[in-house]
Parts: sequence; C-alpha cells; structure tokens
Amino acid sequence: MLYPRESFTREIRKLDGIWNFKADKKGTGLKQKWHQRPLKKSIKMPVPSSFNDITQDASLRDFCGDVWYETSTFIPAAWSGENVSIRCGSATHWAEVYINGSSAGTHKGGFLPFEFKINKYIKWGQSNRITIRVNNILTWQTLQPGETVTRNGPGYPPGYKTLDYHFDFFNYAGLHRPVMLYVRPRRHITDITVQTDIRGKTGLITYGIQTNTRHSRLQVTVKDARDRLKYSDGSLKGKAEIKNAVLWQPGKAYLYKLQADLLDEQGEICDTYTLPVGIRTAAVKNNKFLINGRPFYFKGFGKHEDIDIRGRGLDPAHHVKDFNLLKWINANSFRTSHYPYAEEIMNLADEYGIVIIDEAPAVGLYLGFGEDNRTAFCPQRLNKKATANHLRIMRALIERDKNHPSVVMWSVANEAATHEKGAVPHFRRVFDLTRKLDPTRPVTLVNHTSPQYCRVSQMADVLCYNKYYGWYTDVGYPEVINRQLSRLINSAWKKFKKPVMFTEYGGDTVAGLHSSPPRLFSEEYQCKMLSEFHKVFDRFSCFIGEQVWNFADFATKQGPVRIIGNKKGVFTRDRHPKMAAHMLRERWQHKKAE
Repeated sequence: MLYPRESFTREIRKLDGIWNFKADKKGTGLKQKWHQRPLKKSIKMPVPSSFNDITQDASLRDFCGDVWYETSTFIPAAWSGENVSIRCGSATHWAEVYINGSSAGTHKGGFLPFEFKINKYIKWGQSNRITIRVNNILTWQTLQPGETVTRNGPGYPPGYKTLDYHFDFFNYAGLHRPVMLYVRPRRHITDITVQTDIRGKTGLITYGIQTNTRHSRLQVTVKDARDRLKYSDGSLKGKAEIKNAVLWQPGKAYLYKLQADLLDEQGEICDTYTLPVGIRTAAVKNNKFLINGRPFYFKGFGKHEDIDIRGRGLDPAHHVKDFNLLKWINANSFRTSHYPYAEEIMNLADEYGIVIIDEAPAVGLYLGFGEDNRTAFCPQRLNKKATANHLRIMRALIERDKNHPSVVMWSVANEAATHEKGAVPHFRRVFDLTRKLDPTRPVTLVNHTSPQYCRVSQMADVLCYNKYYGWYTDVGYPEVINRQLSRLINSAWKKFKKPVMFTEYGGDTVAGLHSSPPRLFSEEYQCKMLSEFHKVFDRFSCFIGEQVWNFADFATKQGPVRIIGNKKGVFTRDRHPKMAAHMLRERWQHKKAE
C-alpha cells in the first residue's frame, strides 16, 4: 500500500482535530443505529490519540467494547469526477467506517492502514458526516491476543467482565494515526514495489508498478537528491542501473526519487507518484549481518509508541525528539516492538538512516512455560483462524513497508510459546510466506525460550533473545549474569550455528533513585546490569547486536510489579536521560558496527 503523497494529480485533506466521541458502555450503539444520526451526549476527543488518558473517567481508561467517533467535512462538487477514499493510518483493533450513515467498509487489525472508496456515499458540494466505530476487544484469534474474562461470585457485580492479555504494555485504543480523504484520478497508480542491489559501484533498482487500468502507459524516471536524471523508461517493470550510486547506509541516509507517471491516450499525465528509494542490501552470511556487504552491529533499543496523555497517538514532535535522542546516544537501530509503527516513523527512519527490525503484532502468544495443561497453540486458542490472521497481517505489513530502506529484517513474533509442538506448523507457514513475499530481507523471531527447548529457531536467519538475568531470575544478583548469559549464547550457537543478538535486556529503574552498593530499581543497578551483559556480548564473534529494553518508560496495565508503568527505559517517559543513557552513549560511541 502506497503512503499517501500529494502531487498535481493527488490531493489530501486531513481530518485530524477534535471529533465527537462516545463510548458504547451498554453495547446498544449498533442496534440503535448511532451511525445514522449525529451522536447524542458525545464528548470531545482529539484525533489522532488514544482515548484512554484524555478524560478523568477511570471507566473510560479501561473500557473495552465499541467507541464511536464522528466528524463532518465539506466535500466539493469538483471532486465528483475523481476517486475519493477515506484512509485511516490505524484503528485499534477493529473498525467500521460510515459515510452519511452508510457503511463504507470494515477492517481488522489495529496497527496497519486501511482505506475505502466512498464516492457512492458522498453528498457532493455539501457537508458530509463521517462516523467510525472502533472496537478494542481482543481474542485469541486477534494479533495481539487476549480474552474477555467474566468474574463471578458474591464479590463481583453481576456480569462483571475484564479484558485479560499476555503482553506487558497498555492496550491503548482509538484512532491512533491520521485520518484523511485521499483524492486520486479515476485512473491511477495503485502500487509500486522496488528491490535494490549493488554491482560494483552500480546501484540496481528493480521496480514493478501496478495501476487500476488495463492498458497502462507509463513514464518512469529516477532522479538523485539534486534532481539530476539518472534513469528513464516507459515500462511497468524494469531495472534502473545507477552508475556511481550513493548508497543508503546506517547513519548516512541517501534517497533517490523514483517517479511514475501514468499517461492517457494522448500522452498526457493523468496520475503521478514519487517514491523515495534507498539503494542498499541486507543479508546474513558467515554468522554476520551484512548491510551493503559490510558487517553491521545493531546498537539500539526496543521501543514503544507511547507518550503521556496521547498514549499511542501520532505525535510528530515526540517522534522527531526520539530520533534526535537516538542520534545523541549513538544508537543505529530499533525494533518496532511489538507492532508495526506509524508510517510517518518509518519515513523518518529512512531519512535519518536508522535501521529497523520490523515486527508483526504477534506478542503474547503464550500461556505458561512447560505447563502441558495450559498450551497456547491449541484449538481453543491459537488455532487455524489465528494462523490465517497472522499470515494476513504479515502480508499487509510487507505490502506497507517493503520499500523502506531502513527495514532490514522482519520479525514475525515476540516471545511466543516456541517450546510447544503446535508452534512448529504455525511458524513454518509464517516464515515461508514472509520469505516468499520478500526474499531480499532476513527473517527472525524474537525468543524468550532457551535454545534447548525451542522448536522453531532453526527457521530464523538471526537468533534474537530476550532475557533478564539479574532481574526476573536471580533477582538482585548481577554477578551471575556472566555465567548465565555465556551459557545461553554458547548453547544457541552450537545448536543452530546462526548469528545471535539480544533484543531485550535490562531492569526497571526509577529515575532519581540511587543506591551504593547498587540495589533493585536504582539507577546504579540498571548500569551494573547492562555492563555485565556487555562484557559477555563483547566476547562472542557470533554476536551481532544489542538492543536494550527499553528506549523510554511506558504505560502498562495496572499490577503490583508495575509502578505506574514499566520503568525499564533508558529515558524517562518524558524523554529525560537516566544514568544508563550516558553509559550507553559512551559505549556506543566506541563500539564499531563492524
């Protein structure tokens, strides 16, 4: 799916701002047809944002079910000859869009964009009412999974229900990313796919262009950053050879511009789209991760789309701040843990030269390690429907992010029950589809299962581990990290003979809390833990990267082990550095990528 970009043939009208909003606490909105008339007794809600932290209503913060968004916009009669769509960057986790009371379409999956053509529902030259019904209930067939639990007994009100989920971050919901009207010509370009390669000093851009018309005439050009023409052709498919190409490199981004012009019968342009293209390669070879044929060492974080008040809502100021902090701390990468991030963040990574491990929202696919009577991959939970949904979302993720040079590896899941037999056929299908859809990038799975028990690590190109020695195990004893971690890396390498990296390690740290000797939750203990991990990392030639958990403190559901959220951030939630940030900045300044 092409990211919406304006041109002289395309127009965008953002609908971001203050919408009317109503939570359907009695579950009667659809039956009462709230979409067919203006919402009554609504409140104001900003879009994009999560709805959870905007009000002072505790019941809304943890609300599960349908919520309704409504706005109005004038649509000019001049658009009647064009293709008009409504596009949502995301709606967590399910949505139905109504135009003037009529359903334009539904979408399942909370972290990927969707759009519907709406011409037949529009009142041309008039104000039009747009209503979006969003539902945040999780099941074992959704990604992420969860389940609604009814709590019975004399201590609970009748029919008391809560949403239970097995992932350690808050289930923010709402319209998290931009909502817009996207106007294109009736005949237009629908998709572009590029794959890049390097031959000597020549950069290769292999492209394929799709349109919604059978007889397509095209003009394709590639220009450099200074708008100098480097390639021109008229084919739907082709290969541009760029001599003395400037490569897209970590920390040193360079983007070419591939412009596709769709021509009518008279040779006039009826649609045009320009795609930024970075020429680079990504591969695993001889237990090294290679970018442009050179060894690359991941230095960075797992992150979250998580900001005070806005929740998971898109905030350009915070996102640019995060990239500046990544640059300040000498990081070169992050993982989109544990879901696809906003397209605007991916575009920034392309421009900043930050490397991304792009992860599907497959987190929480487990129940309990080694408990035979509580398996995740069983017909009642992660069944064929769940597998089909996982495959559908991987397809949509790759369709969205396939052209980003910053994306160097796909992660198909985080901390699944990979010790269970049922995980094998599930992940075999997921890995196979991912490689079929994109043979140009390595594929991984982020694991918390030890090598001796894991049944699926052999499917991955890189072994990614999350382990919290000295925190969740051997609590308060960082001196055992060396032995425990060395044992794991040795075991993984001997069994699978694949490069190893850590995608999570660290401990909760309350900013401003100090202790000598280091104790749990103090800034000194966080530094001590990280330094013990690093001593081991530096000893192994098969080790290719370290991504600390987490970039910044983030919100979680309430619990006795969470003090208003997860405090494992190297930065506070409002982006102030802890002691560990300064320690990592010094380490990563001198830790070479090769």
